[in-house]
Amino acid sequence: MAPVAIGAGVLSNQVSDSVDTISADLAHADPPLVTTVTDRNGAAIATLYSQYRIPATPAQIAQTMKAAIIDVEDRRFYSEGGVDVKGMLRAAVNDSSGGDLQGASTITQQYVKNYLVNVVDRGSQTAQQKDREDSLARKLREAKMAVQLNQTVPKEDILADYLNVVEFSGTVYGVGAAAKAYFGTTADKLTVPQAALLAGMVNNPSLYNPYTHPDKALQRRNVVLDTMVSAGSIPASYAATAKASPLGVVGTKPQTPSSTCLGAAPDAGFFCAYAVRYLAQSGLTADQIDTGGYTVKTSMDPHVSQVVKDSVDANVPTTQDGVANTFAVVQPGSDGHQILAMVANRNYGTDPDQGETSTNIVADASNKFGAGSSFKIFTSAAAMAAGKAGLNTPLTNPFSDCFTPPNANQYTHCYPVSNDGTSYPNPISLSDGLATSPNVAFVGLEAQVGMPAVLDMASKLGLRSTLATNDAGSAPITDPADPRSKNPQYDEPQSKYFQNLLSFTLGNSPVSPLEMANVSATLMSGGTWCPPDPILSITDRSGKPVPLKQQACEQVVPPGVANTLEAGLSRDTTAGTSAAAARAAGWTRPDIGKTGTTQQSESVAFVGGVDHYAVSSMVFADGPRPQEICPGTPVHLGNCGHGAFGGTVAAPPYFRAMGTLLAGQPDVPIPPPDPQYLNAHS
Repeated sequence: MAPVAIGAGVLSNQVSDSVDTISADLAHADPPLVTTVTDRNGAAIATLYSQYRIPATPAQIAQTMKAAIIDVEDRRFYSEGGVDVKGMLRAAVNDSSGGDLQGASTITQQYVKNYLVNVVDRGSQTAQQKDREDSLARKLREAKMAVQLNQTVPKEDILADYLNVVEFSGTVYGVGAAAKAYFGTTADKLTVPQAALLAGMVNNPSLYNPYTHPDKALQRRNVVLDTMVSAGSIPASYAATAKASPLGVVGTKPQTPSSTCLGAAPDAGFFCAYAVRYLAQSGLTADQIDTGGYTVKTSMDPHVSQVVKDSVDANVPTTQDGVANTFAVVQPGSDGHQILAMVANRNYGTDPDQGETSTNIVADASNKFGAGSSFKIFTSAAAMAAGKAGLNTPLTNPFSDCFTPPNANQYTHCYPVSNDGTSYPNPISLSDGLATSPNVAFVGLEAQVGMPAVLDMASKLGLRSTLATNDAGSAPITDPADPRSKNPQYDEPQSKYFQNLLSFTLGNSPVSPLEMANVSATLMSGGTWCPPDPILSITDRSGKPVPLKQQACEQVVPPGVANTLEAGLSRDTTAGTSAAAARAAGWTRPDIGKTGTTQQSESVAFVGGVDHYAVSSMVFADGPRPQEICPGTPVHLGNCGHGAFGGTVAAPPYFRAMGTLLAGQPDVPIPPPDPQYLNAHS
């Protein structure tokens, strides 16, 4: 026995250094829990997790479950000191003589092992393999930790902690989740046959899975029932009745909630996905989000979301081939821009045949065709801020013209631009131009102001992530091995790519619908930009607030510029490009708006706001074979000669949704223009 004892002593010394810290953690274990995402009213919209777990206190676990697990795994649980000394010695002798390493694990040791595998080392397969290896060193480490745990934690708590941390197959962990997933009940209501099935599973969750291996699960359950009889926990007659009963699991697979935002309701999926991304950008890791047991209260307004969702679905059905309709609603404010809704006719999911997409088409620069003339907002704001134009300033506006791009050389071709028709006056005031949207006048104004100022204004007002993407809507490609990296369209962010391209003001580049709604929110907040914020609060598993790193609001343009530009945009629905649709909808409220239509009508937009809602509604081709978008019921792809416009296709969902939300409420006037910005003064 001397070599065995000496060898065990050496191994014990080797494992001592790493044991004490982990043992202390075991006494106050925080296993991975489910994070719940809610709307602003506290109703759950999604659950996020890597391990589905419903914690249960000792009092919340049925005596049947406690008896079943103790009888089959460790009958001396209440009397042993955390380890089975005889079993450990037998295993050590057998191991030293070259035989198979024998068991001898108590429930306390099993708790240690499961805590290491499922909690401490859950992110490392290598570490988990070490936790499972058949070695004396691993047994000694478990034994020492089990003894320390047994000296500091009551037996009932150890048993509950074990039942809370152990795996029951797949993503189901802990007896609370297992009771819910397999039987639709709670841990305190588990019957004898139910408890016996679960107790049998912990030995090999995959082999004894009642859904994939029902025969083996039944055999194992009955073995547990027999051990309960031999231990005196239940009479033989009761076991016989229980063994004659079916497994009793519900459904054809464990009844667990979705572990991602893909399980959210149709009006909440895109919002949830953006909220999770926002948390990651604010300092939380993916593992923290999926295991922290947080309660994330978002700013999503369920009433606003549903009304807007109904409006876009009425405009473009969810399964309409090749046409997406996104709609974002942001609440303006000088101290924050809360997002109220992020929806689309598409739903957030993985089945394209059902009109689903896993791309966040509301938040990302996924509208690759652009927002059309709504980008004239940036040129106008830049001109006002620089003193080069005011609402009354006349802009040169011939039917067509050819403009030399900035920083051009002698070999550069001019950029030809034409208006849509010959009815525009020449010159035209900036105010009338914002309402009727002539291209020539605004490209000329853009050339006068300069591209750096226009791009800087677009960023200030809200296109932060949009301008960081390339002209394909993705991250710039910098890999020299990628042939596209030689093309500025792909390897430069839009903020650089458009420095010499006057087409920017015509909105032919990828854009985030959410950020366009936030542009309106910046103007409606007196020129204060704030990040579009989806989070109201986040608390940890104990209810303690969790701080987030968030961008501060910025005064990006003087209030006079913002108010004056709002005044200029207030004519779109009364005398401008969306006026006919407004009349058809019976819309009479004071608001701001700017429509946009791309060259081939592959994308149309309405960007604006009313009362305390800043919005963007965009309809664009989203299929593999984009075509012209045609108005109609429903909106569809086709070859309709003169396709859709922002006023005819993108604005109607706005009128429908806002009309419903504001029914019975008084009008909120648009701020008057600042006299300083009515005329050019540079």
